Amino acid sequence: MNAEKSVLVGMSGGIDSTAVCSMLLEQGYRVEGLTFVTCDSGMKAADDAAGLAARLGIPHHIADVREGFKKTVIRSFIDSYLNGYTPNPCVNCNPLVKFALLEEWADRLGCSNIATGHYVKVEEHDGRYYIVTGDDARKDQSYFLWRLTQKQLSRVIFPLGGMEKPMVQEYLKERGYESVAGSGESMEVCFIPGDYRDFLRENVPGIDARFAGGSFVDSEGRILGKHSGFPFYTIGQRKGLGIALGRPAYVTRINPLKNTVMLGEESDLLVNYMLIEEPQWVGEVPENLSVRVRYRSLPIPCDAPMQVSDTLWLVRLHSAASAITPGQSAVFYNGNMVAGGAFIAQQRGINQWIKGNDE
Repeated sequence: MNAEKSVLVGMSGGIDSTAVCSMLLEQGYRVEGLTFVTCDSGMKAADDAAGLAARLGIPHHIADVREGFKKTVIRSFIDSYLNGYTPNPCVNCNPLVKFALLEEWADRLGCSNIATGHYVKVEEHDGRYYIVTGDDARKDQSYFLWRLTQKQLSRVIFPLGGMEKPMVQEYLKERGYESVAGSGESMEVCFIPGDYRDFLRENVPGIDARFAGGSFVDSEGRILGKHSGFPFYTIGQRKGLGIALGRPAYVTRINPLKNTVMLGEESDLLVNYMLIEEPQWVGEVPENLSVRVRYRSLPIPCDAPMQVSDTLWLVRLHSAASAITPGQSAVFYNGNMVAGGAFIAQQRGINQWIKGNDE
């Protein structure tokens, strides 16, 4: 088989990666599968994937990356919460673990391409590779992939980018994979089966004693009551606050230095500016920009980010966004192409930059 028609597929044992393997086989590729074991619960997925690979008639490999995953993704996840951020671990896992390992194993196995079941596309323009939103708006996963490198994008195949989920399920049913087609979706955070707060308690000994007793405050700094510890709250949270004010209250800001959680009304969450850090662009920053501030949020037209310090950039939004959350990604689009991305920074001191920008 021609090496140019060989591909290593990241297999989870679920609907999407199974469909990808079948599609690529039908397109004439030599297909091999690779399953990552990132946590103890991942062994079942590896067994499921191995069974499906045998049924498909393709070689299957297992990469036990639990230790590396713990140091790279889980440690960052925990540290983010302890510093007042709300992380999205997939944004780190994709470039640093999943696609890096797919590249490494593809080279080892002599596969020219790599593939996954993400609902996105890749297009080349002027020698650069761009992630493009998938046709299924409900499943589009471009938000999670903005940190992929040009090298990774140059060899990746996303067969599901032009399909909608029901089409993928029907495709599998037609080929006799009814049980796979009817299986559920994977967990949003693969290593957390329940509430992230319980996960923090299990992995950070003494976290309750360390952070409990901090204050809920209002926008004027007045103390409203005591909270359980700032890592257990996130911007925009309304339920489970553990305080009764006689009116709906939302978390509007978290100050890890003072262990305070600011509460306000829903309208207090609306902003027209935000600070970002660690921006990464595919090419020149385009004039026609919009930004998503969380997964599934609609893109908001915005100005190009303006650097205001050594580490911070200010973004002016053309319409208000709600619950800007430090640690989440701000993913910038030019039409349906991902132009770049950044992490949403702590918003402390933003008013001084806004004032300077408006003058």
